Amino acid sequence: MPREPKLQRWTDLIAALLRRNFAVTFDDLARDVPAYQNPDRKKDAIMRMFERDKDELRAFGISIETVPSKDDGEAAGYKLDKKGFYLPYLSLAAREGTGGTAPRKIDKWGYRALASLVFEPDELQIVAEAAQRVRALGDPVLAEEAESAIRKLSFDLPLPRVDELSDQSIVVMASRSAAYTPAVARENVFETVNDSLVRRKTLTFTYHSISSDTIAERNAEPYGLFFLSAHWYMAARDRDKNELRNFRLTRMSNVEVNKSRAQSSDYEIPAGFNLREHAQSRKPWDLGEGDRNEAIVEFRGTSGATQAAARLGEAVEGAQDRRQFRFRRVDSFARWLLSLGGEAIPVAPESLVAEFNRQLSETRAVYEGTA
Repeated sequence: MPREPKLQRWTDLIAALLRRNFAVTFDDLARDVPAYQNPDRKKDAIMRMFERDKDELRAFGISIETVPSKDDGEAAGYKLDKKGFYLPYLSLAAREGTGGTAPRKIDKWGYRALASLVFEPDELQIVAEAAQRVRALGDPVLAEEAESAIRKLSFDLPLPRVDELSDQSIVVMASRSAAYTPAVARENVFETVNDSLVRRKTLTFTYHSISSDTIAERNAEPYGLFFLSAHWYMAARDRDKNELRNFRLTRMSNVEVNKSRAQSSDYEIPAGFNLREHAQSRKPWDLGEGDRNEAIVEFRGTSGATQAAARLGEAVEGAQDRRQFRFRRVDSFARWLLSLGGEAIPVAPESLVAEFNRQLSETRAVYEGTA
């Protein structure tokens, strides 16, 4: 008898448990799992295989329960609680005068006993927006997980398709009751910036610019806050340079709101400024004060994370496996490419290739000699 693949064994075992409503002995289970019926193997070896399968399935969250005997406490049988194995029925609550959604419950295998999870329309919208925000963080692995979750939920719920979800960042305009209290900002920077946004007052602060490694005093007019790649940024007009800049809150200190004419606004946000569009167009490697550079990256992998990363760039004519990016911070962009585990290799410019190789060598040195 040919050896059964482990995945097939697991599938047969789960199916055998789900068919039964009560605990079942191993001998009864073995009749439905061909791999446990191999006449060329001793029963002890088959039992060890079963125990390994059971432990590995439990590690995946499939709670196979061992039912002890009342006499000696040894295993008398095994069962799988259907309510703990299947997801609840997903449905959409109906607003007055409209029809909601409710899946038809099939009773053949006892599924009718499963619980239902009812979403309000507003809650469903929050789920979709949460997926958008996760994708906007710039991490390809998280983006792929968010897309996978939306695909699964949209099977039963009227969620938009994955390709209809636009990349967005969390955007915060002025709010009189700040809903966020990020621990990353020092000296109540977030609250101070929020206060200046509410009252349209200018800010003065000390800023550490990573790109030039300099510390200088800044005078700015805040336009809004946005969250990108695990950091909060303030979009503001630098009054001294008369330019729109992005300032990371964790690099701001000694932040003060203009105290003169407390009841009057110091500036107005331009009518054409859209904070959501501004934040959406930024990636971590595109933040900073240097000139923008163009990069060509070759993608060699087919994983979901790599494909999600490739979609952040633009097509290169005549090179299907290459994408074009624009960056300001070469160190940040090289670090992002390195996180893709060799599935994204920079081709140009030379400065990026050199930085990528430098970071790769330093990373190898850290783990050199380890198991």
